[in-house]
Order: sequence, then structure tokens, then C-alpha cells
Amino acid sequence: MIVAFSVTPLGVGEDVGEYVADAVRVVRESGLPHRTDAMFTSVEGEWEECMDVVRRAVAAVEARAPRVSLVLKADIRPGVTNGLTSKVETVERHLR
Repeated sequence: MIVAFSVTPLGVGEDVGEYVADAVRVVRESGLPHRTDAMFTSVEGEWEECMDVVRRAVAAVEARAPRVSLVLKADIRPGVTNGLTSKVETVERHLR
């Protein structure tokens, strides 16, 4: 399973990088395969693992912000591993 999510603190002003860093820190410390870009952080693992990471990432931001927005998208494909890399490699192969 791959979960792409974005956690945004609300009510803290426009500069939210330090709050987002709190969420990304949780993902990095999880030990699960992950990737962060300008819009989302993706994490790969089993359902319970991924949802726990998302829950803890939201909690990290919620601890410092009065309101939190969460956007989440999941690719649920049992038995598939290394999807974070293999999906991109497939697209790159078709671009050659």
C-alpha cells in the first residue's frame, strides 16, 4: 500500500514549513519507505503501519496548531512491494 498525504496546519500564518517538518520527521523516523515532494509525502507499507504514521504525523502538527487539514490518497494493492520506485520506473521506461 502507498499512502500519499499532506498535513497542513491552519491558523498559524502563511509560513508553515516548521509545522510540516514535524510531520515529515514522524514519517522519516517510522522506518518505512517514503518520499517527500513539494505537495505530498508518500509512505509505503501495510495498512496499519501507514495509517499509524499518518495519525502520528497529524498529531505532531496538531500539537502546535489550532486546526489541521489532512489530504490523503491511497493505492491499496495487496502483495505489491517497492511501489514507490517501481511505479516511477515504469513511467520512465515508457518515456525513453
